[in-house]
Amino acid sequence: MRVWVDTLLRGGEVHRRVLLEADETGTVVAEHTGSDRPTDALALGVASAGFANGHSHAFHRVLRGRTHVSGSFWTWRELMYRAAGRLTPDRYRDLATLVFAEMVTAGWTSVGEFHYVHHRPDGTAYPAHAMELALVDAAETAGIRLVLLDTCYLAGGIGQPLGPEQRRFADAGVHAWLDRWHDLQALIAQRSPRVTLGAALHSVRAVPREALSVVNDALPGTVPLHIHLSEQTAENEDSLAHYGLTPTGLLEAEGVLSPRLSVVHATHLSPADIAALGRAGATAVFCPTTEADLGDGIGPARELADAGVVLAVGSDQNAIVDPWLELRGLEAGERLRSRTRGRIDPVELWRIGSDGGHRALGLPEPARVGGPLDLVEVDPRSVRTAGSAAMQMPLSATASDVRRVVVGGAQVAHDPVELGAALDRSITELFEEDV
Repeated sequence: MRVWVDTLLRGGEVHRRVLLEADETGTVVAEHTGSDRPTDALALGVASAGFANGHSHAFHRVLRGRTHVSGSFWTWRELMYRAAGRLTPDRYRDLATLVFAEMVTAGWTSVGEFHYVHHRPDGTAYPAHAMELALVDAAETAGIRLVLLDTCYLAGGIGQPLGPEQRRFADAGVHAWLDRWHDLQALIAQRSPRVTLGAALHSVRAVPREALSVVNDALPGTVPLHIHLSEQTAENEDSLAHYGLTPTGLLEAEGVLSPRLSVVHATHLSPADIAALGRAGATAVFCPTTEADLGDGIGPARELADAGVVLAVGSDQNAIVDPWLELRGLEAGERLRSRTRGRIDPVELWRIGSDGGHRALGLPEPARVGGPLDLVEVDPRSVRTAGSAAMQMPLSATASDVRRVVVGGAQVAHDPVELGAALDRSITELFEEDV
């Protein structure tokens, strides 16, 4: 497989006339710069290295356009629980296929799916990891690279039992979750090389203190580990009241902070939290469109990056599926809270959208030798991008400007009109108007 790119935007730099060659797994094995266009290569104009969606809950897509009237994160969560309660493996396979296809169409070539809807609504297990493999099937059909972040979820809140709506998220205990994780790892190893298994601790609300280090120590050191962190001030207050530590302080005390850890949202952090995450070399995955939609707040992205934290972005609840808008939202949030422009410059935004996201997912950086041949071609002369300098397109382009997407050296295409109609049917049939 060979792809020739006239203008390649990669690692915050512009490369001209680049020929990338991949092996049968879609991994880049050779690169030639200043190359003439071969007749047997897929030719792209202006293209960036593929974007990595560092945090997604695919089923949240059904809430788009249905939950925006009023309320808070906590009232939104009740509607989310109701939607989760209606999923079956077959329904989730169909819905996730469409959501992942929407992501590819928008320019996400990889996704970290933070997955906790494991079991039947009453908490009993499906046979043979049916819900997890439904997501694997969906990713393979849609053509996106998937890191399935299988999530440990054990409690209904700090010191609280599971609620009825949370039973399907939980295993019998931390060791039961670990047994299920290792069994799932063996199954996924037999599937497409585009699918790998990661892990997640849902939050310090849903994973008791004594289980945090058990999970961290039992997982292989190369496995990416994610956690929701300080999305809401109530989480910080509960953690301080129960443990005498912030959520970040608790993770540090239990030895969970490390370069393989990605903290999602990281919205309400103290200076000590920021310093601890920086010392650990962790990654922070911001989800600006979700954080704005839910009224969560604006996290300290600049301070985290300056402390040594790697930044990435994700689509989270998929109220918007557009890597460009997540990157723009990151800088917009910084401008709003600091009243200063250029807090995260466009060169850094390119790195965050691609390299930072792949680092969060434990994947090699794309469009380089040893990494996946994943590319996103963008129209440099649309009504949005016309006149833009190539390196400043994170602040002008949108998913509407994506021309073609390449994953593993092969073009992946979905008709947006057909995709929209299929999503409408799926959401209407599955969740009806009362959600």
